[in-house]
This record gives sequence, C-alpha cells and structure tokens, in this order.
Amino acid sequence: PRITEHPTDMTVARNDPVTLKCSADGSPAPTIEWYRDGELIVSSNGQQQQHSKSGGGGGNSHRVMLPGGDLFFFRVVHGRKESDAGLYWCLARNPQGSSRSRNATLTVACKCNVESHF
Repeated sequence: PRITEHPTDMTVARNDPVTLKCSADGSPAPTIEWYRDGELIVSSNGQQQQHSKSGGGGGNSHRVMLPGGDLFFFRVVHGRKESDAGLYWCLARNPQGSSRSRNATLTVACKCNVESHF
C-alpha cells in the first residue's frame, strides 16, 4: 500500500472539531490504522481503543474514523484525565505489507484568561 495523503500538524481550540487526513491506495485496498503516541487508537476494520494515558476513558468515543480513512474528532478533549494532544500517524496495511504516514502533531490551544502585569 501507499499513503496518498498524509496528516499534517494541527492546532485546535479545546472542544472544537478537527479532522486529521489520511488516504491510501493499494491492491487489495488497505485497512487504515491510526496511532497516537505509539498506541493504536482506531482501525478501519472496526477495532477501536478507548485510550487515555491516565487510564480514564470509557463510554462513547468522541472520535471516529471516516470511510476514507480520515480521523474526525467531534470535539477535541484537553484536561487532566484525558487529552487528544499528541503525535499521530496512520498506517495503511494489506497482505502485501504496510506503509506509515508522516507524523502529525495535534496541539490543543487553551482559551484561557491570561492576566497581564505591566
């Protein structure tokens, strides 16, 4: 398989939606797997991990893989127990082998009140 569209670095405000792009071709058509910080989070074959570094998670996921392989976040999470920020990549896999995309960093921007002291 061959990655035809790589994900790119993104900065998004907390609770906003975002899509990380990934497309691949090959024969037979490859499955797409998404990884964050080295751990599988979702696969186009239906496998989905409820991933959180702190061990939280559970319930319905706030992210889904779209039919073409893109990873869509309904709302980006950033808090003490769970955060979507991290290093992402996709992997296209079929019986002929696998191909990994370039890395993409997802940064979650805080809409914080910052006091200025002049």
